[in-house]
Amino acid sequence: MIKSPLLCSVCFLASVLSPMCAAAEQSPKQYSPFSISASKIMTGEANVGSGEQTLQRDSWILDAKIKQPLNRQWSVGLDLSYADLDYDWQNVKQPMFDGSVNTWSALKRYSAGLSVMYRPDKHWMFMMAPKLQYAYADVDGVSSSDAMSYGVVATGMYRFDDGNMLGFGVAYLNDISDVRTVPYLAVRWQITDKLRLGNPFSAGFSGPAGLELAYKISPTFDIGVGTSKRTQRFLIQDEDTTVEVDEWISFIRTGWAVTPSINLNAYAGYYFNGEMELSEPELVETIDNQVAFALAAEYKF
Repeated sequence: MIKSPLLCSVCFLASVLSPMCAAAEQSPKQYSPFSISASKIMTGEANVGSGEQTLQRDSWILDAKIKQPLNRQWSVGLDLSYADLDYDWQNVKQPMFDGSVNTWSALKRYSAGLSVMYRPDKHWMFMMAPKLQYAYADVDGVSSSDAMSYGVVATGMYRFDDGNMLGFGVAYLNDISDVRTVPYLAVRWQITDKLRLGNPFSAGFSGPAGLELAYKISPTFDIGVGTSKRTQRFLIQDEDTTVEVDEWISFIRTGWAVTPSINLNAYAGYYFNGEMELSEPELVETIDNQVAFALAAEYKF
C-alpha cells in the first residue's frame, strides 16, 4: 500500500473550509454560488531512497465550484479540478525501486465531485459527496482510462447554539489498485472573536481535512497554522502499477481578503515523514523532509 502526498493534493494549497461549514455561515446577502481558484505549489529538493537521486516538485491546480441551495433544507454542489504536476529528478543513476520503474517527469490529475447537503433542523447537517478522479503519469504505455478512482465522502456535523460546529466524516476511496477508508474530524469552532479552529482542506483522495488554527488580524487579514496528512496515488506503468506518495505537512498561512469576491493566501510549509511506495512489487522509498511554498487565489461570483 502506498503512502504519499503531493502538495497538491495539497492542496496545502487552497485554504477552503469544509463546504458544510461554509454553507452554514453564508447569509443571502453574502452568498456567492460560483467560485474559481488557482494554486501554485513548490517544494524544495529532497533525497529519495538510499541513492543519490533527488526530487523537486512543482504543481499547478485549477478549481471551479458551484454551491446552490434548493430550499431551506437541501443544497447541492459541483466541484471540477485539474492539476498539472512536475517532478524534477536529478542524479538518477538507475530506475527507481531497485530498477522496477523509470522515473517520470509529469503527472496529470482530473477530478469531479458532487455534493448533496441536508439540514433537517437548525442543529444537524449531513453531506454526501461522491467523487471521481483520474491520476496518471504522462509517459508512454499509460492510458488515462486505466487511471480511474472513485469514492464517496460522508459527513455529519452538529451546530451548537453559539454557532460552533463539530462533527465526524469518513471517506471511502476505491483508488487505483487500492481501497482505503479515511476518517476525519470536521470542525469549525470560534474560540474567541479572532481565534478559530477549522479544516483547511476538503477530505478526499488527497487525505483528511486537516486542522488549522487561524487568527483574524483585521477585517481583511488573517494568519493560520495547521497540519494534515497528504496522500497521492497515480498510475505509473501498465494498467495497474501505481506509486503512492504519503507524507505529513505542517504550514503557516497568511490570508488577504482583497475584496468581498477575491481572496489570496500564501503558505510556507514543511513536509515530513514522507514515503513513496510502488504497488507491484511492493517496495517503499523514503522521502527526506523538505520545505514548500504555495500561493492560492480565489474569485467568487
